[in-house]
Amino acid sequence: MESGAKEEGKVLGYNSKYVKKVALLSTLAALLDDPILADVPKEPSLSNVDILINLELGSAMCISIFKLDGTFFDVAVMNSATVKDLKLAIEKKVIELEQSKMGHRHISWRHVWANFCLAHHNEKLFNDGAALQDFGVRNNSQVHFLPYVVSKGSGRHSKSRKHRFFHGLNKHS
Repeated sequence: MESGAKEEGKVLGYNSKYVKKVALLSTLAALLDDPILADVPKEPSLSNVDILINLELGSAMCISIFKLDGTFFDVAVMNSATVKDLKLAIEKKVIELEQSKMGHRHISWRHVWANFCLAHHNEKLFNDGAALQDFGVRNNSQVHFLPYVVSKGSGRHSKSRKHRFFHGLNKHS
């Protein structure tokens, strides 16, 4: 009789990977509706859950990111995180927030980081490889976006200068 039940289960697909995945997703959805787990994203990745667990254990920190318009959001990174790790966490969080509000939207992060930088207590976080703790960033710290202006000594030309250069070539031809 047991073998007949096993055969019937296989026929109906109760042992298939798809059914197990559906059961896991429904269990996960039920867990995420719990108010205690309100800070977990709706579609969490393993890294999201890992960071949140480490945040509870004290080996990760929550940082408030203030935008230029005065609004802010929180991101969680490991205590040993670098500036690059913080930037990646910001990108991930902003994409998640934008998709929940307006659906898919492309943000050019190359443009964002070329025109804005992060600062903590008016100290700009330029070096992507530097540890956040070297700048005094701790749990519940505030990091602000600031406009990033390239100094003249960097060797980069402005767009208007490039335009004038190419415009001059056309006149001589």
